[in-house]
Amino acid sequence: MSRRHRADKREIIPDPKYHSDVVSKFMNSVMYAGKKSAAERIVYGAFDIIEDKTKQDPLSVFRQALDNVMPTIEVRSRRVGGATYQVPVEVRVDRRQALAIRWLLAAARARNERTMTEKLSGELLDASNNRGNAVKKREDTHRMADANRAFSHYRW
Repeated sequence: MSRRHRADKREIIPDPKYHSDVVSKFMNSVMYAGKKSAAERIVYGAFDIIEDKTKQDPLSVFRQALDNVMPTIEVRSRRVGGATYQVPVEVRVDRRQALAIRWLLAAARARNERTMTEKLSGELLDASNNRGNAVKKREDTHRMADANRAFSHYRW
């Protein structure tokens, strides 16, 4: 990582169907080996399943799921005088979103349904209802930060 200056943020093209940057980022994270059309099929298929099951706008369910998974605080390792402390720090907005997307996909891939479309729709529905493995991961992160609150004076 360069210490000279911060890397430039790339401009992300919104997805064709919902014209949303967040859905486009999510789709890029789903994508394997540059297969964008396969990732598109998975995400839009999951959104169709969500619409069938809930009779709601899938974009609002997706946003709700992301909001429920986004962590507000996390622990970072900080070395002070030979000892390493887990120091709780607030999470930046862009990292918050990236972590939520990563956790949602990891939880979806670990599920037991047949296709990735079904796994993803199930995890998004669970996350929008505040349950599921991605939400559990957020709760664990918050619990860890809460347990290490005593070291918050080491914040930098």
